[in-house]
Amino acid sequence: MSFPVAIHHNPDCGTSRNVLGIIRAAGYQPTVIDYLTTGWTRPQLLALFAAANITPQQALRIARSPAEAMGLTAPGISDDQLLDAMIAHPILVNRPIVCTPKGVRLCRPSEVVLDLLDQVPPGPFAKEDGQLIIDAEGNRLV
Repeated sequence: MSFPVAIHHNPDCGTSRNVLGIIRAAGYQPTVIDYLTTGWTRPQLLALFAAANITPQQALRIARSPAEAMGLTAPGISDDQLLDAMIAHPILVNRPIVCTPKGVRLCRPSEVVLDLLDQVPPGPFAKEDGQLIIDAEGNRLV
């Protein structure tokens, strides 16, 4: 399939695993980027956030991350401070971020990825909490 898909993935994250499963079930062979291993660069983060139309604050992972302990949720934290922290601690970037010719999105909740694909997986397909997102006939439910 000539429709390129890339996913910035954390294999320890249920949402990220589910999004990757949706992509593969739809017939794509995505480029999987384990950003915890590869890390981030400032230009890469700036480009991803601009393409997804989100700010560093919106991309900051707070749950199950050191963001609060590091003071990154305090009022007045600048984008530059957040970017520096995200580069030093890749876990601070919320995931997964998926890139396709249809756009770039932070795919949380996981069904957001369906907007980025040309085809959906055959149903039924549920997300990580068990909620059905594609029925047995292949119709998107959310």
